[in-house]
Amino acid sequence: MATNLDYLDPALLPLEEKVKAYLETEEELRKATVDAHSLSGHADTGQEAGGFEQRPATGSLDQSADEMQNKVSNLQDLLHTLRQEIMDLLPARDEWVKVNLGYGPSRVGAFRPEQAEGASTEYILRIVH
Repeated sequence: MATNLDYLDPALLPLEEKVKAYLETEEELRKATVDAHSLSGHADTGQEAGGFEQRPATGSLDQSADEMQNKVSNLQDLLHTLRQEIMDLLPARDEWVKVNLGYGPSRVGAFRPEQAEGASTEYILRIVH
């Protein structure tokens, strides 16, 4: 019965916090990517719809597309950093570790791709929640 409660171990708290932050950042990145694509879609249709384009006033260029692209880039960097921190916190490779993400035991692990046996040391982070 003790093995079923291993996920409540206080030593796993830093790993749990990193996994929660990773999942939240992944969701933010997904939303920002959709927003960036919708912004670029509006810009394209605006130019195609009318033969004439109204120029914005001097100094008022629309920077929302650039800001959104910067946000996506920053979130990708943060996601990569969190992924590396999770990999460093994992006690073992090629096996699951039970963690508590707030609604019972979840699992996180780093696994080597099957087709890359021995060829690469790059592991895939897998989270089951």
